[in-house]
Amino acid sequence: MVMQGTGYRDKINIAIDGPAGAGKSTVARMVASKLQYIYVDTGAMYRALTWFMLKEGIPSENSENVLQKAQNMVIELKPHVNGQKVLLNGEDVTPYIRSSQVNNVVSKYAQIEGVRTKLVHLQRQMALEKGVVMDGRDIGTTVLPDAEVKIFMTASVKERALRRYNELSQTEDISLEQLEHDIAERDRLDQQREVSPLRRAEDAIFLDTTSMSIEEVVDAIVSYCVIHWDGEK
Repeated sequence: MVMQGTGYRDKINIAIDGPAGAGKSTVARMVASKLQYIYVDTGAMYRALTWFMLKEGIPSENSENVLQKAQNMVIELKPHVNGQKVLLNGEDVTPYIRSSQVNNVVSKYAQIEGVRTKLVHLQRQMALEKGVVMDGRDIGTTVLPDAEVKIFMTASVKERALRRYNELSQTEDISLEQLEHDIAERDRLDQQREVSPLRRAEDAIFLDTTSMSIEEVVDAIVSYCVIHWDGEK
């Protein structure tokens, strides 16, 4: 299979949406690596903002103060040998933004309209030159509605909780049952928020990954890109 990095095919943008714990970030990063594209982890951007607000003691209910603090915030995504570094005002916050404390409230900050406006603008700027794999909850519907390939990735709540448990259990004292509850609640918040709710774009390919390995999911998405390129001939 000829990959995009050879210059053989025109660059496209790939949007990967789906609920919490679906494995979007891992898959998107691997797809980007295979195609020699740029990976943009939009969830990490919201997590970085959330971590900062928690550190500053600013609750999501105080949206005016959140927006004031966010106004001069600089979030950068840098390629790294282990994936991607997230810098907030020059500080590497990568190790802190995946904690349960951040997981449990990031949706509340993400539903603040001014926060989304700021970050969506930045995300669109990153995708202007094409060749981007971007994952999140509203990429195909709001951020990059013109993306050439759109994927809606999901898995059962139980499977997503198990994946998150395997990720967090080494560093946090948390039960699988609690994670199932948290993920189900996160789904509810993401689907019901007024601004850019989680939903599948009409032209997005539905991909249930419950019984799939990461490698199988990556290969499936790359194959959809090949189908797109072949269709453009």
